[in-house]
Amino acid sequence: MPRPSTPRLSPDRIRRTGLEIIDAEGLEALSMRRLAERLDVRAASLYNHVATKEDLLHEIADEVMREVDVSGFAQDWITGLRTWARSYRAALAGHPNLVPFIAYGPARRDAALRAADAVHGGLTSAGWPQRYATMIGASTKYLVVGSAMGSFSHGFPADAALYTNRYPHLSRAHLLHQKAAEIDTASFELALTALIDGLKVQHQQLTAET
Repeated sequence: MPRPSTPRLSPDRIRRTGLEIIDAEGLEALSMRRLAERLDVRAASLYNHVATKEDLLHEIADEVMREVDVSGFAQDWITGLRTWARSYRAALAGHPNLVPFIAYGPARRDAALRAADAVHGGLTSAGWPQRYATMIGASTKYLVVGSAMGSFSHGFPADAALYTNRYPHLSRAHLLHQKAAEIDTASFELALTALIDGLKVQHQQLTAET
């Protein structure tokens, strides 16, 4: 019987299938046994490619973080911050069930550490002190993670009767569902612009003092 042209298992296929389980059912649904069932192999076979479930999660998270674009910092810190924040949000928003794991920190994940290094380097090269560069990175991450974890607009019930009389200032809240994606994106952009505008002022003050 001829050997198959492609291996039945590969690190890429394992990561992809693991992420599919997480996307569909959440982090807790992923186990090595469940993954093996989806791949139609024995669980022991997985350990030839990945040591533990924790290692697999880090590999999956690193794969997602490779979608984040930090190239804008080669142009200037403002372009870099905007490009990084937008691509970071897009990467996480595509996999909201994975966000709590990624949000914990870069750990030893290469893609995450490379992104953090590029962000910090881009900011310090632009004249931001080390402490400010760290805080800007953290502030942007808080904004991105909060935006990616859930929808503000989808959190409001679409029942108009719910708001009548009792919540008079929310009389149009039932309409939020209709344009949830648009409102959530516009809200993120508003917050990002406010952050950058405030940072511009601080940057001018800092550079004037030096």
